[in-house]
Amino acid sequence: MTDPAYTVIGTTRSRTARVLWALEELGLAYVHHPALPQSEDVRALNPSGKVPVLVADGVPITDSVAIVQFLADRHGGLTHRAGTIDRAHQDGLTQLVLDEIDAVLWTAARHSFILPPEMRLPAIKQSLMWEFSRSLDRLAPRLDRGPWLMGDLFTVPDLLLAHCIGWAKAAKFPDPPAAIADHHARAAARPAWGRAIRA
Repeated sequence: MTDPAYTVIGTTRSRTARVLWALEELGLAYVHHPALPQSEDVRALNPSGKVPVLVADGVPITDSVAIVQFLADRHGGLTHRAGTIDRAHQDGLTQLVLDEIDAVLWTAARHSFILPPEMRLPAIKQSLMWEFSRSLDRLAPRLDRGPWLMGDLFTVPDLLLAHCIGWAKAAKFPDPPAAIADHHARAAARPAWGRAIRA
């Protein structure tokens, strides 16, 4: 049985990189259209104008985390099976990364260049950096059980965390603790990541 055809829409300098990375990790064929957020091509598939969008079986799917977990579940990789205790722990880690790391970076980006200038609060970035560092300090001990957040298996939250740490570096956020920095280095060395950012 051949893999279904996937089309990924969005530039690699966005959360679209997560989707490309997942596809590469899973060894799936895809077509990539590096459309910009808010472009007509994107709005035709996602009224919010946000990227990424994955077109699967002719149907658009939005939100990078929903897309990555969909691909993982559909193709049996990067994840524990739904309904297991391990999957519950994995999903908890996914939510932790989203709530305490991704959301902080997104808020900083909004107040740096996304919101209209009159709505930006530049001073908020200092408190966001503090929150970011505190969250990573709390997350670091979770890596004691193995090279990845769930032990020996590289899963969805690892991919999300590694992407966020790269994003934080570009945004000049504080350096992460050693355990998180080592995790990021291991993730960035994965061949699938190299292929994804060259897509």
